[in-house]
Amino acid sequence: MLFRKKIEPCCSYCARGTAAEEGHILCAKRGIVSPHDRCRSFRYDPLRRTPPPPARLKTEGLSASDFSLEEP
Repeated sequence: MLFRKKIEPCCSYCARGTAAEEGHILCAKRGIVSPHDRCRSFRYDPLRRTPPPPARLKTEGLSASDFSLEEP
């Protein structure tokens, strides 16, 4: 998901932007902008992206036999 080809442009993970105070982005091209802004100068930087939290395993309703390799 972080390295897919078609990335929706967003200033919060653009290589030209730097985090500024109050959640704004300091863009080299446009000055202070919102993190959700976009422009034609967008350059994707995957290291600025934060992945979503991992999905939680739903364990209710599971028993130890569900994790056993022995035949019931």
